[in-house]
Amino acid sequence: MALPLAGAGAVGVAFWKMLSGMEQGSFNPHDIHAPALNRPVPDFTTPDLAPGKGFGTADLRGLTQPIVLNFFASWCIPCLAEMPILMTLKEQIPLWGIAYKDKPEDAAGFLRHSGNPFSRLGLDQDGRVGIEWGISGVPETFLIGPGGVIRWHSAAPLGEDTIRDTLIPLARTLKTP
Repeated sequence: MALPLAGAGAVGVAFWKMLSGMEQGSFNPHDIHAPALNRPVPDFTTPDLAPGKGFGTADLRGLTQPIVLNFFASWCIPCLAEMPILMTLKEQIPLWGIAYKDKPEDAAGFLRHSGNPFSRLGLDQDGRVGIEWGISGVPETFLIGPGGVIRWHSAAPLGEDTIRDTLIPLARTLKTP
């Protein structure tokens, strides 16, 4: 009898600490721990998603300039809301996209309807690439630096302030002269 009570007590304490942190502003549920930061991109390959060309590890590790990689899906409402911001962002930095757990025809229709900001486009229909990257859902965005090193990660839809104050300044520091 004591073991289940102790387990329930531990869960309760953890939940209380999380709620206290949210109240004090020290815990942001969208700011997940990303142990992949400053590490090379994982091994993966995506097939093409028309009208784009798929890509993989070798393409990202061969980069000489930073790019933004965005995981999205046609069934994702925040992804739809994020598309106008991505359309603006593509003017400042190359965007590559991966359609996560989506049918090719649904993802292509989504991009026809909302606009396609991606210069390279791959498909992760079964979600295995997302597992390799450690994503928890969509949209998720990564800044990949030269040599294919993950320099920044967001597990929430991008906002203009995040792009202006964080993403673009960091990308500028990563550009080679």
